Amino acid sequence: MAQQDGLTRPVASGAWYEIRHIDSGLSQIIETHVAPWMRCNMWLIHGREQSLLIDTGMGLRPLKADIAALSERTVTAICTHCHFDHMGSLHEFSARLGHRLEAQDFAAPDPQRSCAASWIEAELLTALPHQDYDLRRFSLTPAPLTGHLDEGDVLDTGDRVFRVFHLPGHSPGSIALYEAASQTLFSGDVIYDGLLIDDAWHSDAEAYVHSLRRLKELPVARVFAGHEAPFGKARLDELIDSYLTGGQRLGDVRDWITSQRG
Repeated sequence: MAQQDGLTRPVASGAWYEIRHIDSGLSQIIETHVAPWMRCNMWLIHGREQSLLIDTGMGLRPLKADIAALSERTVTAICTHCHFDHMGSLHEFSARLGHRLEAQDFAAPDPQRSCAASWIEAELLTALPHQDYDLRRFSLTPAPLTGHLDEGDVLDTGDRVFRVFHLPGHSPGSIALYEAASQTLFSGDVIYDGLLIDDAWHSDAEAYVHSLRRLKELPVARVFAGHEAPFGKARLDELIDSYLTGGQRLGDVRDWITSQRG
């Protein structure tokens, strides 16, 4: 057990990452001991010629070995945006893709620009990654992008083809991947089944409206988002309609975090 900020937590003794196999072509990875209200969904798409890892969590323990155990193919890591809970292990991968508007934030991350300074709280972890870990000293390892993704780019795994959508609003370089053949959307934090954030330091609420309207016109069967559980077209439309009519916004971060502690 270890104490920090008045809280006593165990040190994680088992696996840090939980693997959920969605189907033969997709695995979900989460950081088990990151509180559910903050943990990021990492999605591993198993391709015939290469695999795609969408987002990389907080990076509190090394991730690459767990991914290697799931995929024999070369893995390309894709970061949907530059927030701390999505890019923590990006540096572990040799192929790192994201939008050029956030390239500097991947190359030289800092607590303010990655939103870590606003969001990290003692209650964020239910267990510590190791005995001496201190969340108050959380930092991100620089992970310069090895390539850029933008609107209309295509990622081909050998048996699946994904189109890149640039969907600013939550952040300037937010991207999503869409597979037309299966009508599957990997949305990052552009949309998920929860209250949305459009007031981070680099958010743009007007751009967000445009991005969500684009998604509403997209034929979608399944959405695999950056947080919360997957959902379908009816829920996608419901979430977007709520936002467009003034709802579905998270609001003050501190008040929201306080509400989640119970």
